[in-house]
Amino acid sequence: MFDSTVIRNARLLQKPGLYQISIEGHQVKHISPETSTPVRPSSIDIAGDWLSLGAVDLQINGALGLAFPDLRLTDLGPLQTICDLLWHQGIDSFCPTIVTTSLENFHGSLAAIQAFKEQQQNHLKQQNQLKQGQLKKGQPKRTGAQVLGAHLEGPFLNAAKRGAHPAEYLQPLTLDNAKTVIADFAEVISIVTLAPEQAVEAGVISWLTGQGITVSLGHSLATAQQAIAAFEQGATMVTHAFNAMPGLHHREPGLLGAALIDSRVHCGFIADGQHICPTMLDLLLRAGRGRADTRANRPLLDGLFLVSDALSPLGLPDGTYPWDSRQIEVVNGTARLADGTLSGTTLPLIDGALNLVKWGLCSAEEAIALVTQAPRMAMDITSLTIGSRAQFLRWQQTAHRKLTWQRLAPGIKA
Repeated sequence: MFDSTVIRNARLLQKPGLYQISIEGHQVKHISPETSTPVRPSSIDIAGDWLSLGAVDLQINGALGLAFPDLRLTDLGPLQTICDLLWHQGIDSFCPTIVTTSLENFHGSLAAIQAFKEQQQNHLKQQNQLKQGQLKKGQPKRTGAQVLGAHLEGPFLNAAKRGAHPAEYLQPLTLDNAKTVIADFAEVISIVTLAPEQAVEAGVISWLTGQGITVSLGHSLATAQQAIAAFEQGATMVTHAFNAMPGLHHREPGLLGAALIDSRVHCGFIADGQHICPTMLDLLLRAGRGRADTRANRPLLDGLFLVSDALSPLGLPDGTYPWDSRQIEVVNGTARLADGTLSGTTLPLIDGALNLVKWGLCSAEEAIALVTQAPRMAMDITSLTIGSRAQFLRWQQTAHRKLTWQRLAPGIKA
């Protein structure tokens, strides 16, 4: 294990020139412009490649055959295996997403996520102690990708835009129903996706945000006016832009149109080539650039971030798999129900960023930001800075429209 090291000649997002990052133990201790000082034996020269923190996936429904609504306390081992898989796919942290299901499934899954988060936090404490020599050799060091908190995609959705969500478990958006679903799990819930036009009383969004939960609008027929009202009440996110909502219209911009011009709102989107066609992706990215150009000190592609929306067959080959009481067929990484309804993908998150570069829709720097910096900003999580955990991705643009990456985590193992 490295006690200290320096990464040299690194390109950082939205910073001109090259930088060096000093690391002690597992933390970033110093970031400074590159100099001509002598090379230390423990230095790593990345020769002008991009350096970032790992990716963050705010919408992922399962992996390796385990759907997150099916999580139970007996599944902590398989969940750790999923965290290891995601780590090796470049993910630092993620929100296990629970789609619309029964109350029993919501609470069973949330209890498992709560227990697993506690387990991961203990592992991190042990790892920090290990660098100080406080653990005996052979004690656990593994953490993998970290669970941020659950993303409840439902049950407060518009039935007309439910997509693959089962209609029998949809609920009216009332304060009592929200309190029943959230129960005692507010601390382990990061995001709730809801359709604001389904509210039958005022105050639900403000109550959720008061619990520290990010409210995202999705699976919705909300008008622009209804969306704006929800943003005023504290909603700050949109779930898989364009999907499960009306398209942009010249007389009714709708939920997405209202979101794209509101500087408080962050829109997740999927770049697998199936959920949104490249032309509409191009328009979406141009909107993000336009918003960034009008505001000082804003990130690249302001207000946009990538999600995978990956389903439980992530990490498995194409084929037919169970999905709640139904089945999905995965062909070339795209999952559909028997009636042809698009239900998700098995494309890893970072592959979406690589697609955008391959399709000529954004630069390497923009693509990197969409999976690393932007989702952190959407959740108000600090990006690369002094004190950051020293687990990085090294990105190389090896040819025109070809971006590659690899893990660079001195002293940290999955």
